[in-house]
Amino acid sequence: MGRIEYKQYDRFLLAVDCIIFGFDGSGLKALLVKRGLEPEAGKWSLMGGFAQQNESIDDAAARILLNLTGLDKIYMEQLYCFGDLDRDPGGRVVSIAYFALIKIDASDNDKLEEHQAKWIDLKKLPPLVFDHKRMIKLAKERLQQKVSNHPVGFELLPHKFTLQQLQALYEAIFERSFDKRNFTRKILSLGILQRLDEKEKASSKKGAFYYVFDKKKYKQLESEGIQMI
Repeated sequence: MGRIEYKQYDRFLLAVDCIIFGFDGSGLKALLVKRGLEPEAGKWSLMGGFAQQNESIDDAAARILLNLTGLDKIYMEQLYCFGDLDRDPGGRVVSIAYFALIKIDASDNDKLEEHQAKWIDLKKLPPLVFDHKRMIKLAKERLQQKVSNHPVGFELLPHKFTLQQLQALYEAIFERSFDKRNFTRKILSLGILQRLDEKEKASSKKGAFYYVFDKKKYKQLESEGIQMI
């Protein structure tokens, strides 16, 4: 099909919206911003933008994430295409949604303030523009599927963490409790954790050992997959 024939077809805008998840030690949070343009300016929204002529959709998502968080090379995965005819009252806009996992304390606070961004607990989400709440719901379901078979949840944790912190993360993602003994046995059996000599003593006098993940084993399981939970 030649270029001349393309002209007979409708053109519309292609957007990218990013669902950014973080974990504060107790709850799973989404990074929301105050929308800066009409329609619905000033209302809570996911961070998004329009894809540019000279970039791929993946590059557009990476650019949007970098502009908001100051971070690159973070875990990011394409989620779904949202293309309902009336999803955006501003015009015919198709959005490709991505979800990303970042460490809350690693993001650039100046950039967050610039965009009036805020980490908000998934259980306390405010009204959101367009179909953004549906995007978050689908992203959370995808995250649950992903962490069941891949160790990507570590992207939400600090470099060193306790087994209690790790269990709290999984409980926040799945919104249910796990038996401590069974959870610990399962996680340690995977062989992806290295115990440090250092302990976290803020939570108890005895303290809990810190762990880090074995990068080589982690990458292997990330690509191959394994039953985590």
